[in-house]
Amino acid sequence: MDTKTIYDFMVVANELEFEELSEKLENHLIESKASWLKTHFTFVYHSIFKNNKFQNLKKFCNDIIVKNPSIIFESAEFTSLHESALISILKRDDLQMKESEIWDYLIKWGTARNPTLPKKLEEWSDENFMTLKTTLQQCLPFIRYFHISNLDVMFKIKPYKKILDKQIWNDLKQHFILPDHPVESIILPPRLVLKQELPERVNEAFSVIINEEHASMISSWIDNQQTSYSLTNNPYEFQLILRGSKDGFAPRTFWDICDGHANTIVVTKVEGTDEIIGGFNPLAWDKTKTEWMKTNKSFIFSFKDGNLQNPILSRVKKENEALWYALDKDKYGPRFGFDAFVMKSDESNFTQDKKNWCDNFREIYEKSIRTTKDRFSIIDYEVFKVVKKSI
Repeated sequence: MDTKTIYDFMVVANELEFEELSEKLENHLIESKASWLKTHFTFVYHSIFKNNKFQNLKKFCNDIIVKNPSIIFESAEFTSLHESALISILKRDDLQMKESEIWDYLIKWGTARNPTLPKKLEEWSDENFMTLKTTLQQCLPFIRYFHISNLDVMFKIKPYKKILDKQIWNDLKQHFILPDHPVESIILPPRLVLKQELPERVNEAFSVIINEEHASMISSWIDNQQTSYSLTNNPYEFQLILRGSKDGFAPRTFWDICDGHANTIVVTKVEGTDEIIGGFNPLAWDKTKTEWMKTNKSFIFSFKDGNLQNPILSRVKKENEALWYALDKDKYGPRFGFDAFVMKSDESNFTQDKKNWCDNFREIYEKSIRTTKDRFSIIDYEVFKVVKKSI
């Protein structure tokens, strides 16, 4: 019986209230299948917080997260994290993050839960702040406000002071001036910094958007294979060049980081769906050029709902217009064809203003890779350099 089947049995046993069997399977996974749990970490973590069971698995996962917070905080699925999961992390004294960074991610999580909030904070009404406060009310008590630097309080906390209890904000202001003077608010202890050992290395996925199966299929398309490579015979390695959630979502950032890199894959995750959209460029990205780029080897693709069933592959037809290196690189990132797959933002952030699109009106590529021409924002995107594996 494979590990995924054992995991599914555990979930079913829990649903049927076979508590003893469920707990035995849970402990078996932790004791004997830890490597599988780490490899499939995001899937496991999101699924176990759908109910109040699996306490041992939750602790197992949180013990990993506190040492390696990026596994969750930098994942594309962070904003869909269950509230109880987020609270369980915030409660940990040993979470290895700066408190101001934890605050930033908490605001990101809360605003993502309320997509109707204005994008610009200066446009927020009192009602908007109340909406965010309501969303975060169970999480806010676990922020260690009095262990955030004065500078970060002014520039990160103060803009959102309306979501805080008045007593907390008044005490923070007093703490600025009289740090040794007692306050009425409860001051949580600072988080413990682990110094004795390096954090345990987790088998982190190479991507927060695609998995090894996606990579094998994309590799087979590069080589014009009729069937997909298997996980064991994929001849290529995908080396990460850029990740939006780590490096930023400005179009100019794309050109600055990817300049000079050839044989690259761009993959994006569409906001509001699990759809993956991407493209392959065999040519070098060049931030000094403003022209059509000619190649007969580029292609674009999509995975509906992110799964491997029925992907759409579209190869270039008009090789003289395969890619357009735009004049305005502060607004345009990668552009396959005139409109087949375009990343654009007037706000200098691909996640903000729904200006990315896939149309293929001019039929530069074989077919459209989306069933809709609606413009969209993204949750995250990555650029990989495709390199032959060494023998």
